[in-house]
Parts: sequence; C-alpha cells; structure tokens
Amino acid sequence: MVLINPLLKRTHMIAITLLSLLFSHILFAESQFPNTQTYQASVGSPKAKIADISWLQGYWQGEIWGGQAEEIWSAPLAGSMMASFKFAANEQLKFYEFITLFEQDDSLVLRLKHFSADLKGWEEKDEYMEFKLVKLEKHSAYFDGYTYQLVGPDELHVFVVIEDKGEKQETQFIFRRKTFQ
Repeated sequence: MVLINPLLKRTHMIAITLLSLLFSHILFAESQFPNTQTYQASVGSPKAKIADISWLQGYWQGEIWGGQAEEIWSAPLAGSMMASFKFAANEQLKFYEFITLFEQDDSLVLRLKHFSADLKGWEEKDEYMEFKLVKLEKHSAYFDGYTYQLVGPDELHVFVVIEDKGEKQETQFIFRRKTFQ
C-alpha cells in the first residue's frame, strides 16, 4: 500500500484546480464586458450546427436608445438562418441590418451589414462585420462581441459590444416575442 503525504496530495489538487481555471479562461476568454466573450484564433470555435440555435427564430421587438427595435429571424434552412433588424426613433427610421447565421468549418458564423434608412450600405460593397462562435449553451450563443440569450420562451437578450469614437461599450437589447398580425 502506498501512502500519500496529505500536504503533497493537497498541493497536487490545488495545482489541478488552478490549471483547470487557467484552461477554462483560455478556452472561453472573457472580454472586458460581462455578457460577451472574445474569440481566440488559437482555440477556434466549438462544434455547432444551425439546429443548435433554432430557438432564435421568430419576431422580436424591444426598446433601446429612446426608440423601438425589431429583429425577425427565419427558421433554419440549408445550414443557415437570416434576420432583419430595424431601429426607429421619434417616428423616423434610423437604420437597418441584414444578418446571416450559417454553418462553416463545423461551427457557426454570424455576419451582418448595416444600411441607412434609404438602403445605402454603411460597409463597403463586398464588406460585412463577422462574429465567430466562441461558446454555445442550450439557450445562449456567444459570438465574438455579440451574445444571444433566450431567457424565457418569449424574452430574448442580445448583448453587443459597440465602438463609438474609439470607445467600446456593451449594449443590451431586451426583446419580447411578437406575432405577426
């Protein structure tokens, strides 16, 4: 029978715990914001299919920045989903977004383009914003600086890191599920 020194055993357990914490921090790197995470190319994206995020489909409305926002997500089809986003304030349309979510390299990628009220693109013709999947849970999808969380059957929280004049901040959208009438 081999006897293990209790101090050695405790030191070994502490080392394993610290390594586990370090590894989980590297694997799911927290950004400087509490609800978003940062993609690390050295780790890559977790395996995922579009069906894993099908809970996102539907018609969502909410209020932010003193105005109204809506986001409408299609059902999964051919390994992808698409959405439109609209923001209006003071009874005036401010901007749109067209969003795609698709399978790529055994994971998911979110892309979006912004458009002014007259449909002039904010990004150049062949450019778009891209957010790679960082972490996926049953009802949460963490993309690089962009998070979707289904907090109830009819409530969706979206967290986006937005940069304005060189300063970044995390913005929260709270959407409620609506039906078309």
